[in-house]
Amino acid sequence: MFKAMLMTIFAGAMILGTAGAIEQPMPAAAAAAFKDVSVSHWAYQAINDAVSKGYLKGDGSGKFRPNDPVTRAEFAAILARVSTNENAGGAAAFSDLAGHWSEKEVSEAAGKGFFSPADYTNGFKPGIPLTRVEMAKWMASGLAARDGEYKQAFEDTKDTIVPVTEYYKGGLNKADYPYVSVMLGTGLMSGYPDDSFGGGKTTTRAEVAVIIQRYETTQTKEPKAFKGLNELREVGTTGTNLRTVIPAYQYAEGHELKTILGKDVSLRNNTGKVKIYHYIFMSGLSADQTGSIYGRMFVDEETPFFAETYQVFIDSSVLPGKDGFKDSTYTTGLKYSLHGGSRVFGSSPKIFGYITLPSEGGVDFFKKGEQTRFWSRSSIKRFVKYGESEIQSVFADDGTYGSILMWK
Repeated sequence: MFKAMLMTIFAGAMILGTAGAIEQPMPAAAAAAFKDVSVSHWAYQAINDAVSKGYLKGDGSGKFRPNDPVTRAEFAAILARVSTNENAGGAAAFSDLAGHWSEKEVSEAAGKGFFSPADYTNGFKPGIPLTRVEMAKWMASGLAARDGEYKQAFEDTKDTIVPVTEYYKGGLNKADYPYVSVMLGTGLMSGYPDDSFGGGKTTTRAEVAVIIQRYETTQTKEPKAFKGLNELREVGTTGTNLRTVIPAYQYAEGHELKTILGKDVSLRNNTGKVKIYHYIFMSGLSADQTGSIYGRMFVDEETPFFAETYQVFIDSSVLPGKDGFKDSTYTTGLKYSLHGGSRVFGSSPKIFGYITLPSEGGVDFFKKGEQTRFWSRSSIKRFVKYGESEIQSVFADDGTYGSILMWK
């Protein structure tokens, strides 16, 4: 009798234990035990995480296919699973999805704000590999559907400088600046080692596993939590990243640097006129630690750094007022530290495709009566002693001025 009771209790425990195990999430290591994903794979942990949470799945034959490009249908399904956005409701009607395995999840992703049928009037074409710029647009739109401040970030970055090679060299549509800016600014996506964004390229399933980990966290944060995005927004709205990067400097009330942007600022002796369009500041002290999302765009190992100063890169144009105007005419004619500067060192200008001052001579760089636009490099003080202050101003020919100051 007692033995029978023990056997009954033991059997019940086994049944409950088995049921409990079935209800628990599958361990990550088991979930991602695919034939083609070894423990040494660079995305092994991310793939484990994504599979264990049900965001990504294998192909049914024991393979994950990490190097395959992710398709529109696959990424829409992934976003539908990971997103905590509310579904606005109403089935999204795509003409070519009836009966397709992804029909329900594509509709859900559309309902959560990642895209709409209006984006794909010729059909969703679920099997097409998703381009990186589409991926950027989808994720940025999903963030905007969740938090209206991301939508404001779109507006703020429509005229920003995007720190990828396509900004100057071409290959990135202006309409995509906001989406790429949100991706770069939040760290959801980054450029390639050659500093291009590669908007027309596709993304592998392994890469998506990493990106979706980031999205899971990013969707819980406000835009202001990301310094890089704050920089991109500030440049888009004021022409400079000063307040984000070097908060020790303040603006003189009513005299922000944007006050003088695009206005004539004469050189000494009226040898020519300068127009300034952007200021990009760096707070760091090395090429590896620039303190700015624009670091690689302007700085490399050849760039000199000084402990006493902050670097500033100036986007300006010069209209010479006399024949024989050369780079030395320009540099000796500068009135202020923020008026202009010397050439940008290193390979960054060539890599990103922008113009800087010539390394020497430069007789043919400037021509009388022709405006020449380029980037130059200058600096401002990093420290002031207690009880002292530092003021840097630029006065435009119309009497307006921009002024920054720091004091202790």
